[in-house]
Amino acid sequence: MDLTYFIQQLINGLQLGSIYALVALGYTMVYGIAKLINFAHGDIIMVGSYFALICFLQFHLPLWATFIVVILLCALLGVIIEKIAYKPLRNSSRMSALITAIGVSFLLENLFLLLFTSNPRPFNNRFPSTVFTIGDLKISFLTLATFVITVALMAALSLFVSKTKLGKAMRAVSEDSGAAQLMGININNTISLTFAIGTGLAAAAAILYSSTYQQINPYMGMMLGLKAFIAAVIGGIGSIPGAMVGGLLLGLAQALITAYISSSMVDAIVFGILIVMLLVKPSGIFGKNVKEKV
Repeated sequence: MDLTYFIQQLINGLQLGSIYALVALGYTMVYGIAKLINFAHGDIIMVGSYFALICFLQFHLPLWATFIVVILLCALLGVIIEKIAYKPLRNSSRMSALITAIGVSFLLENLFLLLFTSNPRPFNNRFPSTVFTIGDLKISFLTLATFVITVALMAALSLFVSKTKLGKAMRAVSEDSGAAQLMGININNTISLTFAIGTGLAAAAAILYSSTYQQINPYMGMMLGLKAFIAAVIGGIGSIPGAMVGGLLLGLAQALITAYISSSMVDAIVFGILIVMLLVKPSGIFGKNVKEKV
């Protein structure tokens, strides 16, 4: 029974970790190419959740169509935010861009607070309610779907970055934006594409996360975004495989802490893990130590 309980917690951790991984990808892509930590990224999840709720309740769209619409809307929002808020500060100090990102985060939160109030809204799970039983283990369709969708999106992103012309342009900008520009790569379009992909992945994570916990509010993206950022740091911010591994590890850690220690201690221990990682290996699991010339 104890082994079954342990395995069940691992499954729960993989489900949550898959969501963290999708969100962490947005952080790691934007930082890898634009050298910006986009702290408004977590609030894109909140926006995506409300978009999905509107699609379900007002337009009665099926689940697959909601995924497409919400991903496209959030990708468009990401590009708009990049053009208006971040592009003018591209040659400014990183501190200016960081403060702006925090400002965008508060702007989105308060905008949706005005539109939808602070009252939590129910978000019904629109995935099939099928539960697969293996011995004493129970795995819901949503759990399997979350993991499969995450792996599929990760694989598609990896292929896009490594095989396509646009993906190679993103890698070139990440390595040396000045040299990439001299080679004829449009830096502005490449960074906008990065924001579109990152926020699109966050939109997919929003539907999966909201379907799991079945409640949304204007502040839901803050803690989720912070934990996904921790996942990106653990994996090595700027590394796509690192975001996947960091997200899964953080999800597993959170599930096991909740099961065997205390649910009230989860956040404290998670942030403690971040501190230990920064002390032991600041570059993360897959990150590289980069020396900057002064």
